[in-house]
Amino acid sequence: MNQLDALKQLTTVVADTGDFNQIAAYAPQDATTNPSLILKAVQKPEYAHLLKDAVARHGAQGLDEVMNRLLVRFGCEILRLIPGRVSTEVDARLSFDTEATVDRARRIIDLYQGEGVHVDRVLIKIASTWEGIQAAARLEQEGIHTNLTLLFSFAQAVACGQARVQLISPFVGRIYDWYKKTAGAGWDEAAMAGSNDPGVRSVRSIFEFYKKHGVATEVMGASFRNVGQITALAGCDLLTISPDLLAQLAASEAPLTKALDATTAKTLDIPFVTHDEASFRFALNEDAMATEKLAEGIRAFVADTIKLEGLMKAA
Repeated sequence: MNQLDALKQLTTVVADTGDFNQIAAYAPQDATTNPSLILKAVQKPEYAHLLKDAVARHGAQGLDEVMNRLLVRFGCEILRLIPGRVSTEVDARLSFDTEATVDRARRIIDLYQGEGVHVDRVLIKIASTWEGIQAAARLEQEGIHTNLTLLFSFAQAVACGQARVQLISPFVGRIYDWYKKTAGAGWDEAAMAGSNDPGVRSVRSIFEFYKKHGVATEVMGASFRNVGQITALAGCDLLTISPDLLAQLAASEAPLTKALDATTAKTLDIPFVTHDEASFRFALNEDAMATEKLAEGIRAFVADTIKLEGLMKAA
């Protein structure tokens, strides 16, 4: 049995791509997209027509509507290839605007429902800012499920659990990137690999806290740099993995063992934590890595959204 098949026995495998032609080969349960992945996809000849079609049909309604239609078109194409859910991201420029995030999420869901897609097959991706988490709490109460992304800290995970969001996406690789860059020449790759990887440790602490205290929010490790980070999180609720790393897993027959276990987590001595807005903002501020990576991640998604809008204007 290859590692991908072995992983599927322990964890729900999710494809992290906008290139839906690559999805079928790996038979994932769910799929995730983001502005950067959609931008990358529409620049390929086989997807360029999707952008042109969205502009031709909806350009008169403005760029926001064209963007919504394009994201939903990709989502619908992906849903034809998977049995589960697709994650579609709201505009990262709304990351600090609760009301606008709620409105955009509702619009995206309306468009999916117009295409005959049931609300339970869509997760609305929202950045894990305080405002984003509050928007997600409201959406969940309306029956719209959310995926809180750009999550780098325990504080963000705690607040998401309190908000009863459906799923969180802690970013393993970007946490690893920050610690590696900060350590510079002092970084010991071998010593910081596998279960010692700072990104892996972050996800494990969140997973164990949730399972210990009965938090229903699903944990989906994301943003992987290597197969070792993935195998060190076998047993996590879900893992969203790029096609390149899915291919590496499928090509390997190295043994794979369960690394995270919900039953074991229930026996651990982990104190319960809650956050209000003030304590959340303070805890996030105290975490230099999370503060920097959250801001950087939002800026990067905004930049790619603006590039995508530029392609729309030129179409």
